[in-house]
Amino acid sequence: MNLTARKISLLGLIASIAMIVFAIAYFQIYKGFEPCPLCILQRMGVSAVAIVFLLSALHNPSRVGNAFYALLGFLAAILGGAVSIRHLWLQHLPQDAIPQCSPGYDYIVDNFPLMDAIPMLLKGSGECSETLWSLIGLSIPAWTLVAFVFLAVINLSKLWAKTS
Repeated sequence: MNLTARKISLLGLIASIAMIVFAIAYFQIYKGFEPCPLCILQRMGVSAVAIVFLLSALHNPSRVGNAFYALLGFLAAILGGAVSIRHLWLQHLPQDAIPQCSPGYDYIVDNFPLMDAIPMLLKGSGECSETLWSLIGLSIPAWTLVAFVFLAVINLSKLWAKTS
C-alpha cells in the first residue's frame, strides 16, 4: 500500500478521534465513570495529537514541514504518555502512600493561575489511584499509554513516508 504522509495523518486523526469518542461514549456516558484530573489531561494529550494530525493533513506540507508536524505530534504523544505513566504509578502505590483527594479539574482550572494549576493536576489525587476497569490486566491509563505509543509511532512513520 502506498501511504503518503497525508494519508498517515488522516489515519492518525481517525485513531485519535476514535479514542476520544470511545472514552466519552463508553467510559463516561455508558459506564458512568467521571474522569479524574489525569484522565482529562490524557484526553487533552490525545486531542493535541489529533490537532497536529489534522493540521498536517490540511496543510499537506513538503518534506521539511512534514518532519516538523511529525516531531510535533511525536512530542505531544510523548507528553500524553508521560501523564499516563504518572497515572499508572499512582494506581500502583501502596494504600498508605496514595495522595488525598483534591478538588476536581474544573475547580482547579477555574480558581488557580495556570502555573499553579498544572502541578496540582499532575500531582493527581486519590481518585486517580482507583482502577475502575481493566482488560487483560491493563487499566485505562495503561491502554492509554499503549495508544500514545501507537500515536507516537504513527507520527514518526511520516518521516519516511512520501509527500503527496
